[in-house]
Parts: sequence; C-alpha cells; structure tokens
Amino acid sequence: MQYRTLGRTGVQVSTLALGAMNFGKIGRTTQDEVTTIVDAALEAGINLIDTADAYGGGESEEMVGKAIAGRREDIVLATKASLPMGDERNHQGGSRRWLVTALDDSLRRLGVDHVDLYQIHRWDPRTSDEETLSALTDLQRAGKIRYFGSSTFPAYRIVQAQWAARANHLSRYVTEQPSYSILQRGIEAHVLPVTEEYGLGVLAWSPLASGWLSGAIREGQEITSNRSASMPQRFDTTVPANRARLDAVERLAKVADEAGLTMIQLALGFVTAHPGVTSALIGPRTLDHLHSQLAAADTVLSADVLDAIDAIVAPGIDLAAHEKNDTPPALLDRSLRRR
Repeated sequence: MQYRTLGRTGVQVSTLALGAMNFGKIGRTTQDEVTTIVDAALEAGINLIDTADAYGGGESEEMVGKAIAGRREDIVLATKASLPMGDERNHQGGSRRWLVTALDDSLRRLGVDHVDLYQIHRWDPRTSDEETLSALTDLQRAGKIRYFGSSTFPAYRIVQAQWAARANHLSRYVTEQPSYSILQRGIEAHVLPVTEEYGLGVLAWSPLASGWLSGAIREGQEITSNRSASMPQRFDTTVPANRARLDAVERLAKVADEAGLTMIQLALGFVTAHPGVTSALIGPRTLDHLHSQLAAADTVLSADVLDAIDAIVAPGIDLAAHEKNDTPPALLDRSLRRR
C-alpha cells in the first residue's frame, strides 16, 4: 500500500480508501460481512474509511462503528452530512441547526467522540457558505471533528467557500470528494485545477464508474451487477451514452490485456496517477470484490498506457455528463435561465 498526505493537513492516508456505501441494505451486506471486509482492508494497509449518514439512513455508520470498535486510533475516519435524513424538511442541508444535530447523530452511530474528516455531502444552495463554515469551525473547535471537507461541489463553489473562509476568519475545507474515473473525466477541466491551486486533498469516488470498469461488463454479456438492478437506466446499452461507455470499455480492455493488468487495476491505477488525487475510494460489497481491488494497491501505469487511455477517452470529457452530481442548478432547471 502507498500513502500520501491528505492535502496540507499532514495526515498520511492510503491511496486506496475504503468507502462504506455498500454496507447494509444498499449492498445487502451483514454485520459479519462488513467486519470481515474492514478487517481485511486494515490488514492490507488501508487506513481511511469513508461513510455518510445518508448511507442506509445511518445503517452504514452503525456497521462501521461496530467493525472498528477497539481500534479507532489506527483509522482516519470520515463521514458526511447534508443529504436528507427522513421527511422532515430541516433534517438536511448545511445549516448550523442541522449540522450540529447531524454530527451528534453520526458520532452516536459510529460509537466515537470525534471524526477525523466531516464532509458536506452536497452543496446546499439554500445556505450561505458563512453559515456552514461557521458551524463547522465551531464543531472543530469543540473537538468533535479534526478537519472538514466538501463532496461533489462544483469548482466555482469550492473557490467561493475558500474565499468565504478567508473573509470571515473561519476554518476552510481541506478536502474535496468528487466522482472521477476513466469514463468520467470532467473534473480534470475544472475541479482538479482548483483543488490543486488551494492545496485540497482529493478523495475520488466511483473510480470503477459504478461497475463499468470492473471487468464484469463486456460486449455480448448480460449486465447483472447490483448497481444495474437498482439503476437499470444507467446500464441500458440502447442509450447513446451507455453505448459510448461500452465501446470505450471494450477498447480499454485491450489496453489492460496488453499491459498485463486487470480492468480494475487499470481503472484504479488511472485515478491514483493524477497528481491532484490523494486516494481512490473503493466500495466493495463482498470480500472477493475487496481482494480484486486491493490488487491495484501498488499499480503504477506507464506513460504509454496513460496515453492509450487518453486516446480512448479524452482528458476532461465525461461520457455520461447527464449523471454528474455537480452540475450548476441553472443547467437542470430551465426557469433559472429565464427572467
């Protein structure tokens, strides 16, 4: 396992980090299975575990808490808040009112007195940066969080938050967690230049592109992944964007074969090769999934392989731009583009 410094925090984290979204009902995993996965990940040298209150309505946090009991100090523990937690309209977002409550709830579920990294899961357009940053700064000073970061923020919001922190003498976001893979490279054009400019650590989620780069999705084979069952529209190959992804996967498979790599090694090696990326978040649902992903822990892609990838999916291009989670609201709501 390799390690890198998380932004400018001085904290050393593994280049592969364990994402816990599939823990619980989302991935149909039991507590025993989760504990086995966490044990194997830690044994392999992974020291960063990332979860969120919204994963299974808190179930993932509870499972992580049980799995790490007795070894908290060896783990860089990260969680998130701001996505809806139930139907109550104020149980979401980036307000002080909600974040104070949400963090206490997360700490209780995790069975810890602090988290190392607390992340705003999505930008909340209804709440000012000053409101959110002020609440996070106070929670940091109270010792409940060590650092805080953003997740899937548009580049201009990352910049705005940095300036708001400076102008109001508040602590700042020190990390960003964007979606990044060979098939979704848009952040290379806007987010990564900004995070590099401000010295933010980057934890890339979905490096296997929701399973498209796992090696299990190939031309002529039925797509039967767990994700395809819950989101069939994202894997319907009659859809042009999905057809483009499948065509790219077939070409990438040849690159991997010629380099003596699995598709997973190619995909994870690509993400961790970017100088702006700190860690790739892997989200195994089974122990076999974890072992196949751990095989990429020491993968370093050659310049020739990276050039071959660029020739298949150009830098800065998203093959499924409609699936982006950091799209400015005005591009999604036509009323925001008209007087």
